[in-house]
Amino acid sequence: MANWISTKKLTNEQRLDVLGLLNRTDAALGREAIDESRRRSVVHGWSAQHWLAHENEQLINYAIGSPAANTTLEMCGGGFDESLLDAVLSEHESIQWWLRDPKTTTSGTTIRTLQLLRIELPIATIEIPEGSVLRTFEPSRDKESWLQQNNAAFAHHPEQGAWHITDLEERIEEPWFDPSGFLLLEIEGKLVASCWTKVHELHPDRSGEIYVISVDPNFQGKNLGRIMVSQGLAALHKKGVNNAILFVDESNESARKLYASLGFLLIREDKLVLFKN
Repeated sequence: MANWISTKKLTNEQRLDVLGLLNRTDAALGREAIDESRRRSVVHGWSAQHWLAHENEQLINYAIGSPAANTTLEMCGGGFDESLLDAVLSEHESIQWWLRDPKTTTSGTTIRTLQLLRIELPIATIEIPEGSVLRTFEPSRDKESWLQQNNAAFAHHPEQGAWHITDLEERIEEPWFDPSGFLLLEIEGKLVASCWTKVHELHPDRSGEIYVISVDPNFQGKNLGRIMVSQGLAALHKKGVNNAILFVDESNESARKLYASLGFLLIREDKLVLFKN
């Protein structure tokens, strides 16, 4: 059983050890070992609830939790460890744990499910509406308008609906950011929909991702989501990407139907599981 210790701030040596572990796990699994936003906390040395497990002075596992009272935790590789659960619950009344292999535990209560979908490229591209304009994101002019449009579209979403300018600017500074894959649709000069794509350059199959797709609430029901997804996938294929992924909440039936109609297939379900003392 692993012996876990926690710290709010990783030392430089710990940070490099964790990044090495994450990279090795990426390579072994053929996917990201941990959520992109949580990896960024390690890359940039940000404060969080960092949990480290060592054996013979070597780092053998890592997990990261939010520092808030309602801690959300994810372990490297997306697994589960009973000793880590005991350690976390010794400090918190409850914990919400992201599991990529929910079969690793039979305890806890699932409170949310994210589906990972995948599609082979290319697919047929759907043309934009007559009179509309499709262009790429320009950081110098589009930050505020995109935030307004995106936050309105995801007003009730637990992560996507409360972005601040710093959240956007931090991602713009990431090495993977490419404005040519960040598409905006304007109607009569108003930003009404967007599709932000990402290329996973270091993955074995160099896959693409529909990173954020959103439509202004006042323009929903006009097929713009389908149009923007198809345009985003076309942009990825032009970069030599042959398959793409996206995440969707299991509870979002309309989005799931849309993606299924385009040809996306379910390849994994991630569970957010609640544990209590």
